[in-house]
Amino acid sequence: MGGTRYDIDARYDRASKTGYRTKSAGEIFTQNAKRMAHESMNPYGVSFRESRDSEVHPHSVPIILGLDVTGSMGHIPHELIREGLPKLMGGIIQGGVPDPALLFLGIGDHECDGYPLQVGQFESGDEELDMWLTRTYIESGGGGNAGESYLLAWYFAAFHTRTDAFEKRKQKGLLFTVGDEPCLKTLPASAIREIMGTGQQTYTHHELLEEARKKYEVYHISVLHSDQAIRADKGWKELLGQNCISIEDYREIPNVIKNIICDQVKDKFPDTLGMEGLDGFHML
Repeated sequence: MGGTRYDIDARYDRASKTGYRTKSAGEIFTQNAKRMAHESMNPYGVSFRESRDSEVHPHSVPIILGLDVTGSMGHIPHELIREGLPKLMGGIIQGGVPDPALLFLGIGDHECDGYPLQVGQFESGDEELDMWLTRTYIESGGGGNAGESYLLAWYFAAFHTRTDAFEKRKQKGLLFTVGDEPCLKTLPASAIREIMGTGQQTYTHHELLEEARKKYEVYHISVLHSDQAIRADKGWKELLGQNCISIEDYREIPNVIKNIICDQVKDKFPDTLGMEGLDGFHML
């Protein structure tokens, strides 16, 4: 994974040919018609997703983006494939971080949904990232319970990812969840076994947050598009403090993530990051 570059020109050309900006979510996210997760994104039996350095990307920066795909948030992946993803990746690279490796997660509700967790791979190339994003099943589930399973992103990051950034350089990756609900407080061992195939321990959300923080800087982007989301935002602020970023316009998600990544990462490699890392990269 991560052996290709993000080419904005190629991406916009392919997006034009495939109709990303004009097609409906149902036409692009074809798993929706099948009503099931893509087999490659089913986490059952997955040991690890790995972010490794390569000749193309010698200082890989692991980034996990956990997207809430329940009913009220299902439009976000559509916006990302239309315009947001190239803005995100282009902004990160032009901001001085030439080696991002992005992993998509689809987040649902482990108490209600059939597919509460979907997992892609760490990728850097435009074609590969589009592939994983469009494979996501927007289940549009969730329920009238106490929240959604954002803690599954923390669980997977903590126990099922390996990165050269951390193992070689002791540098944390960045983990973002995006949503409008509170975080469910408990992840039972039975739910972990059902989702992952193994699991003997029940975790609280506090425990999983601390585990994820060992290898990642953890953020949540709270989308304030309803009174319920505003109420949930208060709990996120208590949990994450300044690492909870509140926005009213979901179209700001790429810009928010880009700014955080560039501020966190670009000054850590003064001898290796520079315009030479942008060879062949062109922003329209």
